Amino acid sequence: MGIVGKLLGGTIGFALGGPLGAIAGAVFGHAFDSSTRDLQEDQIPHFSGLEASQLAFFVGAFSMLAKLTQSDGRVSPEEMDTIEAFAVRDLRLSPEAKSVALNIFRTALESPASFNDFALQFYNHFQGQPHLIEMMVDILLRVSVADGALNATEESLILGAVRIFRMSEQRYQQVRAAYAGTGDVPYQVLGCRPDDSDDMIKQRYRKLVQEYHPDKIASKGLPDEFIQLAHEKFREIQNAYETIKKERTIR
Repeated sequence: MGIVGKLLGGTIGFALGGPLGAIAGAVFGHAFDSSTRDLQEDQIPHFSGLEASQLAFFVGAFSMLAKLTQSDGRVSPEEMDTIEAFAVRDLRLSPEAKSVALNIFRTALESPASFNDFALQFYNHFQGQPHLIEMMVDILLRVSVADGALNATEESLILGAVRIFRMSEQRYQQVRAAYAGTGDVPYQVLGCRPDDSDDMIKQRYRKLVQEYHPDKIASKGLPDEFIQLAHEKFREIQNAYETIKKERTIR
């Protein structure tokens, strides 16, 4: 069961502070309070560390996307369609989970917290998990270019998050290349250069395959609802290596 199902089912409680906690409280609070109102304090189920991370990621993603989409002062019907398409096509959310995701999105639109406020809390929670931080940057880019272009206002916010996340400019450009179609994309995906040796590329590929295996990413706090993206990232790494391997006739 994904984190949304657990929360709506009342099988766990939540305790996130800060702006993400305020969003979670607004979205989940009533359902949680209703399901536990007859329980004593020591009977109320609580989060495990993994579940707290999953909630922080889920709420953080749709809260940051809300502020990113709102960066020009308004959210157009077309932009709202993009968010819904992301929830259904990319994440393959159930109708129930999609409803929760859009509720988080709309609640974040009205929040006084800024994009950077959400990004900073996300970083404080995941600073020891660089792969999940990179997944978040990937998500922000994916949704931003869904309408065919990454505009300057959106990228300015994303670059602000990159600085907050302490992600290198070089790695950001490598992640961005997969969406912008710039440079030698297969090499960028692997974080390599065309003049790197075959052995170096092999080593980098093996490291990434180990680090970005969907099961490993999930164990670090990626919600089940986002696991489809982990599989896509894993395939992207494999495809990039296969392309380079074929070009270089690497054995």
